[in-house]
Formats: sequence, C-alpha cells, structure tokens
Amino acid sequence: MKLVLIGCPGAGKGTQAKKLSKHYGIAHISTGDLLREQMKQGTELGKKVSEIMNAGGLVSDEIVSAMLAERIKADDCKNGYILDGYPRNVSQAEGLDAITGPLDKVVCIDVDDNIIVDRMTGRRGCPKCGSMYHIKYNPPKQDGVCDACGEALIQRKDDNEETVSKRIQVYLDETKPLADYYSKVGIIADIDGQQSIDKVFNDIVSALESK
Repeated sequence: MKLVLIGCPGAGKGTQAKKLSKHYGIAHISTGDLLREQMKQGTELGKKVSEIMNAGGLVSDEIVSAMLAERIKADDCKNGYILDGYPRNVSQAEGLDAITGPLDKVVCIDVDDNIIVDRMTGRRGCPKCGSMYHIKYNPPKQDGVCDACGEALIQRKDDNEETVSKRIQVYLDETKPLADYYSKVGIIADIDGQQSIDKVFNDIVSALESK
C-alpha cells in the first residue's frame, strides 16, 4: 500500500501517519524528518535546509526527490509506505510516479487555519526522546518537562506565529492545488481533521478500505 497524506502544517498528518504505519505495517516517511536529520548532522545540505525552514520556506524539489528516492529502497518499505509532507505541489506530484509507481490513495486532512495556528504555536517537543506535547491539548505533567525522560521541552523555531502564518500561506498557494489534481486522478479521500485523533484515524481507515 502506497499512501500520501496532505494537509496544512499542523493538521495532524504526522500523528495519523504513525497510527496508520503501525496499523498496516508499512513505513512512515516524513520528508520533514529526513530534512531535519540533515540539519542535525550539520551537513552542507543541512545548513541550507535550516535557513530555508526557519524562514518558513520550502526546500527545492531536487533535494527532496533525491532523498525520497533513496529512502524508499530501505527494507521497511517493501510492504508499502506513507508519504507525509511530499509531494507539496502539482509539479512534484506529476514526477512522483517515476519515483514510487502508482499511488493507492491520497488522504487530505482539512483543518481551519485559526486552529492550525493554535495547534502549532502550542507544540513542544523533547529533544532527547522525541516525545511531543501541546501546552493546551496535551500538556506534560510538569510544565516544560518531558514526562518520559525528564528533559526540558523546546519549541521548534518554525512554530512561532509569524512563521506558521507564512507556512499556511505557502500551503494554500503551493500544496492545496494537489487536492484538485488527485481528485481528477480519482484517488483522493477528504477527511475532517478537526475531530478527535481516533475519529480522524477511523475515517481514514474506512476511506482506505472502502471499495
């Protein structure tokens, strides 16, 4: 099974991808994670990516396509995978089949812009174990401290309100047209992302398994 999740930053794609990965036994490929790994390693590519992402921009198609083509060769992709964060525009979508072959379904998670800002500016993450929290919706037991390992939580640089607003606009300009593109292909599934996490997940599974 080869899936793509699209939706505004903060729509819950990562959360749902992890649940779907476990449910179907397929790999979760987040292009954002691939890029952040380059940043963490401090490579030349990572430095360029850091500048672009911190400014709320999008990394070039060539960079992401090359990383993706390499990633899907891994053993954990043999049964399929979920792409989270790619393609981001129609141009990438048109070239994606050459990398992956035909997709089974594209899931579009819809969430209101104001809710997106609220979700993203309140996100906090643990730099040590990767646990994620939200100051309003999923706060840690002790303010600013990870429940799992006791590390101090941090806010990503690109989760401030100004950068989030820019990322929403970039999504509307660049990525939103993907819904129309895949609708014409006939593989789109529109999901209400403002429901509970479990309800969103169940709706996605129903869409994937309906004939």
